[in-house]
Amino acid sequence: MSTTTLYGGAAHRRVTILDLKKAKTAGEKWAMLTSYEQMTAEIFDTAGIPVLLVGDSAGNNFLGEENTIPVTIDEMIPLTRAVVRGSKRALVIADLPFGSYESSPEQALATSIRFFKEAGAMAVKLEGAHLATIEKLTAAGIPVMGHLGLTPQSLHQLGGYRVQGREDGEAILQAALALEKAGAFAIVLELVPAELAAKITAALSIPTIGIGAGVNCDAQVLVWTDLVGLTANPPKLAKAYRNLRSEISAAAQEFAADVRGGTFPGAENTFN
Repeated sequence: MSTTTLYGGAAHRRVTILDLKKAKTAGEKWAMLTSYEQMTAEIFDTAGIPVLLVGDSAGNNFLGEENTIPVTIDEMIPLTRAVVRGSKRALVIADLPFGSYESSPEQALATSIRFFKEAGAMAVKLEGAHLATIEKLTAAGIPVMGHLGLTPQSLHQLGGYRVQGREDGEAILQAALALEKAGAFAIVLELVPAELAAKITAALSIPTIGIGAGVNCDAQVLVWTDLVGLTANPPKLAKAYRNLRSEISAAAQEFAADVRGGTFPGAENTFN
């Protein structure tokens, strides 16, 4: 992006992983949001959000599941395709769902190729320190975003949604350094102490994306339903910038009242 900024420039093309690396070097922070379909992808892209994550968080924010674990490849691919089609500038990253990459680097490559060929994804994200897998994918030309700290696909092993790194912070730091060496272009740090996240961010030459990890990460990500206040019981790490849950509920009630009262459709909504 040369002399332009991540937010202000290069409107004629997609954001790339090189742009994100340059942003870290320049000290420019950036935002990432989840998106699961065309409408929000278009809105966030137009708003200037440079990176959109088609997260397996679709499971408990879009598909009605209790958590991310039941989400399948066949569910994620059409969601990713919709986000790619709905956006023009954002870098679109697809989460590899649980069970689609852990068996071997070869399994991860086959899954990632599906996301690239069938959905148009520009990168993938996977949880944990799967170093050989990251090396395999990057060697095949597939950019990989890592994910450390609270890894939701391992919630049963971790004992639930708990802060990670209070006792084993050094292990998470070493894992982050190993992910960078293996070829990851960025790392999500979820639900780790702010001091640890700052230490990891300073130690890496690739960007860190925080979620419940303090302000010193290079970027921040939120689930979009948390962002706009649709989530009924949002986690502490989230901030609702609007209250769309209340607005949508009010709109639905007003519509129903107009139908019952015979005032909708009105003349302006009726064809002769």
